[in-house]
Amino acid sequence: MYKHVQVKISGQVQGVFFRANTQKIAQSLGLKGFVKNEPDGGILIIAEGEQEKLEELVKWCHQGPSRAMVEKIDISWQEPKQKFKNFEIKYNS
Repeated sequence: MYKHVQVKISGQVQGVFFRANTQKIAQSLGLKGFVKNEPDGGILIIAEGEQEKLEELVKWCHQGPSRAMVEKIDISWQEPKQKFKNFEIKYNS
């Protein structure tokens, strides 16, 4: 089933290649959406795809890349919006 998930990750998650690794994993799972740094020091992931693939991504987020220290994860499942063409890193301007 095609789903949409929003994942907010807190902890030491910026400056540890979290976005690049998230993109790599999401693309390997065939997911669409984006990952970006948040002003509060966290990471935001918006992803769409098959539910089991999204669950794999969420499971990986609990640990993240080797240098990350994930303290908290907030997960919100929503109806898919199907507006994404690929999975990209968004950079704050």
